[in-house]
Amino acid sequence: MELRNGMGRSMTKRPIFTLLLLGIVLACPGAFADQNAVGPATAAAEAWLKLVDAGHYQGSYKDTSSYFKSRISERKWVEKVEPVRKPLGAMISRKVQGAQYTTSLPGAPDGQYVVIQFDTSFQNKKSAIETVTSMLDKDGKWHVSGYFIR
Repeated sequence: MELRNGMGRSMTKRPIFTLLLLGIVLACPGAFADQNAVGPATAAAEAWLKLVDAGHYQGSYKDTSSYFKSRISERKWVEKVEPVRKPLGAMISRKVQGAQYTTSLPGAPDGQYVVIQFDTSFQNKKSAIETVTSMLDKDGKWHVSGYFIR
């Protein structure tokens, strides 16, 4: 198929497609940044969850974001997480249900976040939803800044 531009010159489909694709890329750079953030943020959350699963609560605290550390002390974190996680027993399975990139969360400073939900099965609770929020921290790495089990 041959297309002609306003000056009567012949144009093929391929350059038009390339221009359209380039326009989409230039118009939506954040969409690609969002997708690039989800993988590393999820990997950081999964590594952190392994520490919590193993009962290494102090170690998990050390790998949280600076924002998390500014909101709770290590001692308080251990006091709060142990009575919630220990009764659940061993983690049997965990699967990512979804992950959402955002730059704003209620009660938190603007930044880069990925909120990840996991379908998790524990020895003493067959079906749970774990929500882990990873935050791009000042050191340029993803660290956990929030954790919730339901």
